[in-house]
Amino acid sequence: MVDTKNQYLKIKDDVDEGIRAVLDSAAYINGKFVHDFARNLSTYLSVRHTIPCANGTDALQIAMMALDLQPGDEVITPSFTYIATTEVIALLKLTPVFVDVDAATFCIDPSAVEEAITEKTKAIVPVHLYGQAANMEEIMAIAEKHHLFVIEDNAQAIGCDYTFRDETVKKTGTIGTIGATSFYPSKNLGAFGDGGAIFTNNDTLAEKLRMIANHGQKERYYHDIVGCNSRLDSLQAAILDVKLKHLDEYIKARRKAASFYDHAFEGSKNITVPYTADYTNHVYHQYTILLKDADRNGLNKYLAEQNIPSMIYYPVPAHKQKMFSAFAGSNYQLPVSDYLSDKVISLPMHTELDEEQLQYITDHVLNFVNN
Repeated sequence: MVDTKNQYLKIKDDVDEGIRAVLDSAAYINGKFVHDFARNLSTYLSVRHTIPCANGTDALQIAMMALDLQPGDEVITPSFTYIATTEVIALLKLTPVFVDVDAATFCIDPSAVEEAITEKTKAIVPVHLYGQAANMEEIMAIAEKHHLFVIEDNAQAIGCDYTFRDETVKKTGTIGTIGATSFYPSKNLGAFGDGGAIFTNNDTLAEKLRMIANHGQKERYYHDIVGCNSRLDSLQAAILDVKLKHLDEYIKARRKAASFYDHAFEGSKNITVPYTADYTNHVYHQYTILLKDADRNGLNKYLAEQNIPSMIYYPVPAHKQKMFSAFAGSNYQLPVSDYLSDKVISLPMHTELDEEQLQYITDHVLNFVNN
């Protein structure tokens, strides 16, 4: 699904130099390399504060901790997403409220958000799924109307642009109260291990986020609030700082591969290619197609037999996961999420795909779905 080795070989000298610099410094935690990366990422995103942390799940958890959400507070989130988005809500003894997604974009449906708001609602967690933005202008208007926090899950869409009606353009992850992302190796900006970051334009929140990620301390050994230990190590920061310089290039390569897929599948009545809303562009963390009159699981098996990886993101929506049985039960009717869970499949998507590989993949997909 992802070719990180060949991507590394193209930037090997710079990455190796960065790693050697960290080893020579013997500063493996925090310090110059982490601060440099955070500053450079803030510049790229045009956001005031970037707080690196250990992984994307921690980024979401720390964000919710910083907002002083209390047990029983309701947090609205899409059901059709990776489990990390939702599990941190339950972990903090908050109440996840699952809503459906838009049938075209697969991102959270703003009208469903509005319908789900109660007196207990405190926050909304939109997910920029597969690489394009949720409808943030509508979500922010709903949040302002009801005095709610917005925590953007930007793990799959770093580098994506959102265009407002007044033509203002912002990067995803910088629009809400707080943004969170992951640097898992398969991400568009991926480390060679785990990592994450939190974003905000609020100076007070930024200070609190930093404290929570560092044992609740601002001054060493003086712990003012309950926190955790969530740090991006210096080796990963040095690697990410090199890769950040190539992020736009990586996005361009993904869009080129997506365009090949789009053209190859445009004549198939059984395949719906990814839709991009007019308020966003797409950075294609995943290339996810929707199958109509075709066996999704059969295609997944067939492609594996041809040595073509494919993945199902996600076979079980959150509201049907056992871990959320206490919250979900049989009350949820989320037809779009249920339908997508049965019909979507993601094809290889990375920066190193060439036309020969893409032709091989698309030929086999079409061979299966058209027969």
